Amino acid sequence: MARKATRDARRRALRWRRLRAVLAGGVVLGIGAAATLAAWNDTEHTTATLTAGTFGIVGATNGTTFTEHASAGAAAVLNFQVAPTAMAPGTTTYALFSVRTVNPSIAGSVLLTATDANATTGLGQYLTYGVRTVPAAQCDATTFGASTATVIPPGSPLGADAASSQSLSANGASTVNYCFAVTLPSTAPNAAQGASVTPTWQFTATSS
Repeated sequence: MARKATRDARRRALRWRRLRAVLAGGVVLGIGAAATLAAWNDTEHTTATLTAGTFGIVGATNGTTFTEHASAGAAAVLNFQVAPTAMAPGTTTYALFSVRTVNPSIAGSVLLTATDANATTGLGQYLTYGVRTVPAAQCDATTFGASTATVIPPGSPLGADAASSQSLSANGASTVNYCFAVTLPSTAPNAAQGASVTPTWQFTATSS
C-alpha cells in the first residue's frame, strides 16, 4: 500500500508540473499574441512653390517719362533751368530727377553717389551743389528752398555723396523726386571762365 501511495503521489506531482508548464506556456503565448497586434497609422504631407521676387528701378528727368538708365553711357541728361553752358559767378541752376521701382518689383532703398572726377575736372573744381527731395515733380528755387529733406547739403563739392538712402515702395507705388541745385559761387576765379564739366551721378538701389 505504501508503494502504491508513493506512486500515486508521484503521478499527481508529475501531472501538476505538466499543468503548470501548460499554463506558463499559455501565458507566454498570450503575451506573444498581444505583442503582434497590428496598429493603425496615418500621415500628412505638405508642399509649397517658392518663387524669387524681382527688383528694379527707373528714372525720369521730367517726373513722368520713366525709363532705365543702367550705365554711365546711357545716363539721363538733367534739364537745368538755367543753361549750364552760360553760368556766371553767383548763379544757381536747378534740375529734377525722379526715381521709383518698376512694376512688378519688391520694395527697397536708393542711395545717391557722385563720381569723384566731378569735383576735379574742369569747371567741376569750382562748382558746388546740394540735393533735396521734393514732394512733387517740380524743382526750382522755391521748391528747393521749401524742402527740409536734405540729401546733399548745399555748398558741397560736386563729388560729394549722400550720407543716407531714401526708401522706395514696391511696384512703383511712390516716387522719390530729387531736386539738384548746382552753384557757381560768386568767388569763382577768372580761371573758371569758359571751363566745362560733365558730372555724373549714380543712384544705387538695394532691395529690402
